Amino acid sequence: MSAFDDLPTIAALSSAAGRAGVAVVRLSGSRVRFAIETIAGTLPSPRRASLRTLRDPAGEAIDQALVLYFPAPASFTGEDIAELHIHGARAVLARLLQVLCDIPGIRLAEPGEFTRRAFEAGKLDLSEVEGLVDLIDSETEWQRRQALRQMDGALGIAATNWRRSLIEAMALLEAEIDFSDEADVTGPLTERALATVGDVLVQLREALGAFARGERIREGFVVVLAGPPNAGKSSLLNALARRDIAIVSPIAGTTRDAIEVRLDLAGLPVTLIDTAGLRDSTDPIETEGVRRARALAERADLVLSLRAIDSEPDRLHGADGVIALATKIDLAGAAHPGEVPVSARTGEGLAELLSLIIERLAGQGAGEPALLTRERHRVAVTQAIRALERAVSGLHDQVELLAEDLRLAVRALERLLGRVDIEDVLDQLFAGFCIGK
Repeated sequence: MSAFDDLPTIAALSSAAGRAGVAVVRLSGSRVRFAIETIAGTLPSPRRASLRTLRDPAGEAIDQALVLYFPAPASFTGEDIAELHIHGARAVLARLLQVLCDIPGIRLAEPGEFTRRAFEAGKLDLSEVEGLVDLIDSETEWQRRQALRQMDGALGIAATNWRRSLIEAMALLEAEIDFSDEADVTGPLTERALATVGDVLVQLREALGAFARGERIREGFVVVLAGPPNAGKSSLLNALARRDIAIVSPIAGTTRDAIEVRLDLAGLPVTLIDTAGLRDSTDPIETEGVRRARALAERADLVLSLRAIDSEPDRLHGADGVIALATKIDLAGAAHPGEVPVSARTGEGLAELLSLIIERLAGQGAGEPALLTRERHRVAVTQAIRALERAVSGLHDQVELLAEDLRLAVRALERLLGRVDIEDVLDQLFAGFCIGK
């Protein structure tokens, strides 16, 4: 049995699909050297791009390509890797992948399989994998910065340091338990251990406190347009998005359900939501739309509460983070104190409104990029905090129980890094990757 029978070599398009000037095909595994020698004649020097003519088994040219070779273990996956930079024609790509997969021991990669091999080879921890996913999916500057910090290992480094400190504290407790009668063990070991635990606890609480900011930047801030029918919500949505998203009509109640559009506002990821007009209605569909509108407004990061300038205010009650707008200022009427006057028809006031939205949301996301950005991170850190709070609370009068709480905290941090109990997380995470990554 040859080595490649255990773990097949994988191949896939690594660049975006479709017609393009250049496409990148990536291979990883023990048969990479053989594959390159088979289709390109000779193996290029490591990490140096070489021009080669790629040929099929009959000797017919497939394409001219730049070939790069990254020998194991100094590669992304820890295996031999090759990249073939070919012309981005669909016919070229299809023929090349067919020829590669006809070589015994080579098959097409599954979604995320390259990165999963990197994780399993210890090249990335789970938080770095998640950062890579977020970087690929990033749409705005703030998302890019946060994802890049995660991919560079910020959370992994912090979690490793927290874990190391707790293990040192556990070692002190073990010394207290096992060697308390020995002459060479001196000093208040338990007190020293609890001091270390207290330092870690402070850092974990700080990280957890920034979770909401990190999640918002990753998922996007939610801004809801709310107000009575014909207040100009759909017109404002179209004006802010700079394209026709929602149907605009003088007929009241045109919008029944929420309409969403993603925006990049000065690097901030924003989901702008148009909602049903707020009014009492006997129509069950419209009533449900109003209920959903109020629910969205309650959960939003920011609410734009609209009223047409020629109508009376009908503001939301109990909603935090509200900007009051007077719309349709191209008609007769006057804005009330505290209202931002805008016209979706003429564009008047839209620049000022956008600046105000950006100012409000930037305040919520201000500061260094957060370490914790996913619900999985929050759960793991919360579990660690609870265990450490029990340890420092003075509830335990036995060193063995203190050590057990520290062990539980260490295990929670190991889940954060992807070292234990993460098979379900891995399957879901890597399934979300594109093929070729």
